[in-house]
Amino acid sequence: METDKRLKAFKELLDIMDKLRISCPWDMEQTNESLRKLTIEETYELADAILDNDDKAICKELGDLMLHIVFYSRIGSEKKSFDITNVLEGINKKLIYRHPHVFGDTEVVSATEVADNWEKLKLNESDTYKPVLSGVPKSLPAVVKANRIQEKVRGVGFDWEDRTQVWDKIREELQELMEEVRKGDKKNIETEFGDVFFSLINAARLYEVDPESALERTNKKFISRFNYLEKVTIQQGKSLRDMSLEEMDEIWEKAKNLE
Repeated sequence: METDKRLKAFKELLDIMDKLRISCPWDMEQTNESLRKLTIEETYELADAILDNDDKAICKELGDLMLHIVFYSRIGSEKKSFDITNVLEGINKKLIYRHPHVFGDTEVVSATEVADNWEKLKLNESDTYKPVLSGVPKSLPAVVKANRIQEKVRGVGFDWEDRTQVWDKIREELQELMEEVRKGDKKNIETEFGDVFFSLINAARLYEVDPESALERTNKKFISRFNYLEKVTIQQGKSLRDMSLEEMDEIWEKAKNLE
């Protein structure tokens, strides 16, 4: 009964999209290119909802993304290149192939082994050789891209033998950064900052922390504290520009305590 309900809802969405493409002026004009930026925006809205742990918002944003999947599939069918059936059949086939421990005889004992097998199986899916890092999207944000690069190379064994070794690398990169700071060469300073960031992201991966989520949580925490600082300052009839750093720090500490 539940399956029938899901299929009915999905069919209704497909029918709605079919009607929109022939009846709505805006929907009729859309192309893959015009939808791209909207899809990226919807993906970030979903990411925000996840960080906020807002199930209601997650449900809503998933619906928006589902609409985009159906939209692209409809455009594909009009071009006679693919349709929603091809999309679903493709992901079904991929999931079965990449989960031999579920649909085959492969044995695994941890999620890490599953992830490693996933990357190895990806490399075997094509008859022609593809570089290990060829599947990393160029348009990914830098932090996400760095994390994905590190996950990819780990899949072929390029990783630390002991995760604690990464801290020596971080210290090494920090020392190189400070040397360039002392020299004052802006270009080299930027390069070394990149190396430090990359090493920190690597450490986050090794300790099973999502660096993008970790940084975004810190962003939100800072925004919350600064908004409190600004609000209290206004209530006191003052301006942030006229306050000393010590005065601002005092209010900042109160904001921290309220958390």
